[in-house]
Amino acid sequence: MASLAVTRLPASRAPSRSPALSPAPGPSRSGRERRGKASDTGAVLGAVQDTQKQLVDLNHVIKLLEDSNSQEMEQLKALRRVVKCLEKGLPLKDLAQIMEVINLCAEKRNGQEAFTEPLCELIKLCGLPFLKKKSSDESSYSGAASKAVAQLGYLMRVPSSQVRIQICKCVVSFYHPELPRKLPSGYQPTSANYQIQMAELGGLAETLVLSLALVENQLPEKLWVLKALQHLSSSGANCRLMMKAQAASRLCLYLNGADPSGQLVFCSSEILWNLLENTSKGEVVQQLSSLECVHALKEVFAELLLQGFRHCDRQLRNDLLGIATLLAENPAAPLIESGFAKLLIVLATFTEVRIPNPLLKGLKLTHSYEDFELKKLLFNVIRVFSKDPCAVQVTLSLFFLPLQLLSENDVMPALLYYVKPNPKPGFQDWSAAQYEELQLHAIAVLASVAPLLLDKYLACQANTLLLLFLEWCVGQDPSLGQSNSFHGRGGCGNKLPQMCYSLRVLRSVVALYDEAVNLNLCDQGAIGQLLDILKYAANTSKEKEDALLLEIQADLFFLLAALCEKDLHRKELFSCEGVDILIPLLQMEPRKLPSGLGHSCLLLSALDCLWSCVIGCSIAEDYFLGKQGIFLLLDLLALKQKNLGNIILGILVDFCDNPKSISHICAWRGEKDQTAARLLVELWRQEELELGVSRDPYGRIVDMKTPIASSFQQQQEVIPLPASCQSFAILEVSENSRAKLYSLLCKLGFENLPGLSAKDLVTLPIIQHYIDFKAGEVWRELCAELKEEELRPVTPDKETLEVISQASEDTGRMVAALQTEVLESQHHQEMQEEEKTYQKIQALQKQREMVKKSWENFLTRTSNYEALKKAKRLQEKSIEASRAKLKTPSGAVHSTAIKGLGTTV
Repeated sequence: MASLAVTRLPASRAPSRSPALSPAPGPSRSGRERRGKASDTGAVLGAVQDTQKQLVDLNHVIKLLEDSNSQEMEQLKALRRVVKCLEKGLPLKDLAQIMEVINLCAEKRNGQEAFTEPLCELIKLCGLPFLKKKSSDESSYSGAASKAVAQLGYLMRVPSSQVRIQICKCVVSFYHPELPRKLPSGYQPTSANYQIQMAELGGLAETLVLSLALVENQLPEKLWVLKALQHLSSSGANCRLMMKAQAASRLCLYLNGADPSGQLVFCSSEILWNLLENTSKGEVVQQLSSLECVHALKEVFAELLLQGFRHCDRQLRNDLLGIATLLAENPAAPLIESGFAKLLIVLATFTEVRIPNPLLKGLKLTHSYEDFELKKLLFNVIRVFSKDPCAVQVTLSLFFLPLQLLSENDVMPALLYYVKPNPKPGFQDWSAAQYEELQLHAIAVLASVAPLLLDKYLACQANTLLLLFLEWCVGQDPSLGQSNSFHGRGGCGNKLPQMCYSLRVLRSVVALYDEAVNLNLCDQGAIGQLLDILKYAANTSKEKEDALLLEIQADLFFLLAALCEKDLHRKELFSCEGVDILIPLLQMEPRKLPSGLGHSCLLLSALDCLWSCVIGCSIAEDYFLGKQGIFLLLDLLALKQKNLGNIILGILVDFCDNPKSISHICAWRGEKDQTAARLLVELWRQEELELGVSRDPYGRIVDMKTPIASSFQQQQEVIPLPASCQSFAILEVSENSRAKLYSLLCKLGFENLPGLSAKDLVTLPIIQHYIDFKAGEVWRELCAELKEEELRPVTPDKETLEVISQASEDTGRMVAALQTEVLESQHHQEMQEEEKTYQKIQALQKQREMVKKSWENFLTRTSNYEALKKAKRLQEKSIEASRAKLKTPSGAVHSTAIKGLGTTV
C-alpha cells in the first residue's frame, strides 16, 4: 500500500572531529547551533521510529508469505512487524490485505507450529474497533468489513485449540470493545455496533454453529464457541442465520455432554431461549422435536432435578422445563416415547398424592422461590397436555396415551387437593400469597383436565368439593386474597378469584351435557346454591362494577341454562327467584354494553338463561310476563344491535307459544310511538340491506326469479352436493334473522297491524311470502344441480319442476303488483291530502284578505266624514231591508237608532 509503504531514512552520521580542532569552552554561536542541531536530530529520529512502527508494506509481507523460497524466520519477523504496526487497530481501507495476510499465515500454520502465535495475535487485533479516516468509510468499506469478519468463522478450520479460542474471544470482544489508549494520527474508531452489524452481514453466526462439529470432543473450545454464539444470539438476524444451520437441534444434543463446570448446559439453554424469542417459535420447536433431542433434554433435566442443589442449578432446571413445555405443545414431539411426559406428570403430583415413585427416588423439594416456580411450571405442563384433546389423541405411544398418563398418575386427586377451604396455607412453608397462587393455578388447570377425565372427576366427588368450596367463597371467612398473581386479579381483600376459577371448572364439565354430571350437581341442590351466589355477585356488583364480577355472573347464568334447559322440574326451581334476578339485567343501560368490561357478554348469558330456564315453564313464563319482561325484550330489540337481535327474536318466537304474550307484544310502544310490527319490518329491511338483496328505490322486488336472494348467494356457483348435505339456500336460513322475523310476524298476523307506514306496507308482502320464495330457491338449486350434472329428469318430473318454478315467479309478480298497488294508493292518498291542504291554505288566504279589507274600510270611515255618512246610510238601509214587510196589527214600534251617537263603528 502506498499509504503504508515507506522508504527507510538513511541513518544520520556525525562528522569525526579531532579533539585538537575542538573550540575552547564557553558560550559561542557554533556551540548553540550544535546543541540545536543535536536536539533536532533526536526529534527526527523519534519521529522516524514512530513512523516505522506505524507503517509497514503489506504488499511486501503478502509476497514474502507467498514466496515458497523465503525463510521462515524472515516471514515470522515480517508478521511480528505487522502486529506491532497494527497494535492500535485495523484501518478499514486495509482490511482486505490484512485478512489476506491472516489467511496466508493460517495456511503456513498447518505445517509449522511457529506461525500459531502471530496468527493468534493478528486475530486478536480483529477484536479491536476498526479504524476509519472519514465518517463515510463505514459504509464505503462495509463489504470488505463483512467479508473480513466472516473470514474469522472460516478460520475455525485451523486445527489449533489456541487459534479457535482466540477467534471466539475476538467475537466476544465485539460486544465489549476496549479502545486503545492512543489512536494513530488521523484515525477514529468505528461506531460501537459496527463490527456486530458486519458479523450479521457476513453470516458469522451460521459459520460458528457449523464449526461445532469440529470441536465436538474438545470441551474448552466448545465452551468458547458457545460463549461466542451466546453473544451473537442476542440479535434476530443472527438467530435466523443460526437456525439455517440447525442450531437448535445441535445445541440440544450437546446438553448432556460431560462438563464439570456446568457452563455447557447454561450456555446452550441461554442460546435456545434466545432462538425462541428472536425467531419463529414453531421452527425451533420443530428442530427440537427429534427423539434424540428430547432424550438429551430429559436426561439433563432429571440430573439437575435430582442432583442440582445450587441456586443456579434450580434456575437452569426451570429454564429447561420451560423449553419442555413448548415441546409439549407440539403433538409430533415424542415426549411420551422418551418417558419425559410421565416424569413431568409424576413430578407435578409428587407433593400432593405422596405416592413413592422410582422415577423421583431421592428427590427433595424445598420451599425456595425456584421450587415454587417449578411447581407452577409443572401445573402448566399438565394444562398443555390436556389443552387440545384432538391433538392429544393423535400422539400415539408404545405404552401410554396422554389421557392414560393423566389418569394413572393421580392428576385429578392432586389438583382437587387445592379445592377446599384453606384459611391457612396448606404447605407449612409456603407463604399465604404463594399458596393462593398455587391454589388458583391448580384450579385453573383443573378446568382443562376435568372434561377429559370425567370418570375420575365423579369418582373423586369433585362436584361436592366444588360446591363446598363455593359456599366458603361467599361466606364471611376472615381469609382474604392477596391478588398478587396472574390468576389472582381482582382478588385483593376477597375470594372472588377462587369463585371465578371454581365456576370455570363447573362450566367445563357442565358444557359436556353429560347427564350423570348434571344430575349429580342438581341432586346436591346446585340450582338453589347457584342462585344464591348469583344474588351475592349481583349485590356486590352494585357497589363496584368489576370485570371479574361480570364474568362470574355470566358463568353462573351459563351453568343455570345448561342445567335447566331440558328439565321442567329444574325450570320450576329457577322460576320466580331466577326471573327476579334476570329482570334488572334486562334493564341494563345501553351505554354500558360497549364499555369493554363484559356487560355485553353478561347480557347475552342472561338472555340465554332466560331462553333455557323460563321458556317452556308456564309458571316462569307467567311470572316473567307479569314483570313486563316482554316490554324489556322489545326495548333491547329496538337498540338494533346485531349480537343481541338474533337471540331476542328467538326468545320472542318461542314466547309466542304462550297466548298471553301476543297481547303484550301488540301493546308495546317504543320511541315516537313505534309499534312492535313496525320495528320488526324495519329490522327486516336492515337485514336485507346488509345481505345485499336487490330492491328498487321504493323497496319493491326487482328479480322475480330470486326475490330474496342475497348478493353472495347470487354470485355463488352451483356445486352438486350429496343428499346428506344442506344446500346454500337452506344454510342461509340460519345465518340471518329473516326466518325468525317471518315466524314472529306469522304469530302476530299480517292483517291490520298497527303503526305501519307505506314503506312498511311495501315490505310486508315480501315477509308474508318468505316461505314461498325460499321454497322456490331450493327448487331452483335442484334444477341447477341437475343441469350441472347433465341429468335430464323424466317428462312428468320436468313438467312438475317447470310448474313449481313458474309458480314461484308468479308469486313474485303478484307481490310486485301488490307493492305497486300499495304505492299507487299511497300516492293517491298523498294527492288527496295535498289537495285538502291546498284548500285550507286558500280559505285561510281568503280570510286574511277579508280581514284586511275590513280594516281598510274602518280606516276610511275614521278619516273621511262623507264615507262615514255613506256607511251609516248603508247600515240603515241594510237594517230596513232585514225587517219583516208585514206590520203587526197592534203593538208599539221602537226605533233601533240611538240618538246623538258619534261613534264610527
